[in-house]
Amino acid sequence: MKSMRTRTIGAYAALCYAACAASAADAPRGLSDVYATLSGKRFVDLTHTFGPTTPHWKGFGEEKVVELYTIKKDGFLVQQFTHVGQWGTHIDAPAHFHEGLRTIDKIPTREMLLPLVVIDVHDQVARNPDYTLKVEDISNWESRHGRIPEHAFVAMRTDWSKRWPNDAAMQNKDAKGTAHYPGWSKEVLKILYEDRKITASGHETTDTDPGLATTKDDYSLESYILGLNHYQIEMLANLDQVPEAGALVIVTWPRADGGTGFPARVIAIVP
Repeated sequence: MKSMRTRTIGAYAALCYAACAASAADAPRGLSDVYATLSGKRFVDLTHTFGPTTPHWKGFGEEKVVELYTIKKDGFLVQQFTHVGQWGTHIDAPAHFHEGLRTIDKIPTREMLLPLVVIDVHDQVARNPDYTLKVEDISNWESRHGRIPEHAFVAMRTDWSKRWPNDAAMQNKDAKGTAHYPGWSKEVLKILYEDRKITASGHETTDTDPGLATTKDDYSLESYILGLNHYQIEMLANLDQVPEAGALVIVTWPRADGGTGFPARVIAIVP
C-alpha cells in the first residue's frame, strides 16, 4: 500500500510538472519573438549627419554651435546648437504650412513605425535632373511588388543625397540661377495619399517640389501633403542601401512643444 501511495504521489507530481512546463511553453511571450527576429536584421541609417555647413533652404541661415561648458574648464562638455527646425534630415509637420493642423508633438508614435516603400527613379534622374515622379513609376512598382500597402512610408529614391554635403551641388543652379533637381508630382501624391492611404513620404532633396518650381517659390506639392494633415521627411540618405519593398522604417524626432519641424532620425530595418 505504501509503495502504491508513493507511486501515485510520484505520478501526480510528474503530471503537475508536465502541466506547468506545458503552461510555461504556451505562455504569451509578448514581443520577444518579434525582437529576436528584428535584431538579426540589417539596420540602415537614412539620416545625414548635420552641422554648420549642412545644405538647407535658401531662406535659412547657418547653424551655430557654441560650447557653453568644457571638460578642461568645467569637467563636462555642454554644447548649444542654434538652427531652424527644418535642418538636416528633418520632419515637416502639417502646421509648417497650415495653421491649426498637427505639430510634431501631436503626431502619434503609431506613425513612427511603418512599412517602407522605395520608388527607385535614380536612373531617370541621372538622365534628367528635372525629373518628376510619374504615375507610371507607381504602376511599375506595383507590377513587381503588389499594391502599395496602407500606412506605408513612401520614399522617392533619386540618389540626389550623394551630392551631400555640397549645397551648390544639391541646388544644381544654372547660369540664370534656376535650380535643377527632381521632385514629386501632384498626380502621384494624390494616388499615394488619397487612394493608397499612405501615412507619410520622403525624399533626398531639400524640397518636395522640383527645382524648377521652387526657383519660382512654388511649394504647392509640399502644401498639398501637409494640408492633408500628414507629415513628410526631407533630405533622406542611403536609399540605395534598402530594397524597394519588404523593409520597415522607424521615423522619430524630439517632441518639441508646438514645433513645425525638427531634425529627424530615420532608420530602415532590412529583411
